[in-house]
Amino acid sequence: MSFANAMEFEVKVKKIRENAVIPQIATSGSAAADLYACIEEPVIVPARGSAVIQTGIAIAVPEGFGAFIFARSGLGIKYGIAPRNCVGVIDSDYRGEICVGLMNSSDEDYKINPGDRIAQMAIMPVAAAKFIECDELSDTERGTGGFGSTGK
Repeated sequence: MSFANAMEFEVKVKKIRENAVIPQIATSGSAAADLYACIEEPVIVPARGSAVIQTGIAIAVPEGFGAFIFARSGLGIKYGIAPRNCVGVIDSDYRGEICVGLMNSSDEDYKINPGDRIAQMAIMPVAAAKFIECDELSDTERGTGGFGSTGK
């Protein structure tokens, strides 16, 4: 059994609109599933602007996991199209439609057509942290060194 098979589990997907496409994993080695635009007509993501694109689906993320929305590398590198908030986070208790806010960092408008792959979604485990206020933190070699403190 491969590691990937050991990590398989089901995520329930509800179509909110009939023409919605269930997320698809492209290859056996894909880390994320493609999300598709569920729109009636093309939507323009204006140059240096943004648009929210509906997927027509809702999901039930298993407890202890989160769904994370990332850019499709081809859209980001070739056309400057990526999620507006960098990474979208879908909590396990959210049951509404997944919508993707896309930003266009290029100088040219970009057209999203119905059924286009617009982003990718990975389901990953999350740790439930308990935050405890304190007066002191342990020392480390890096300490308070911030942006760029470890070199170029």
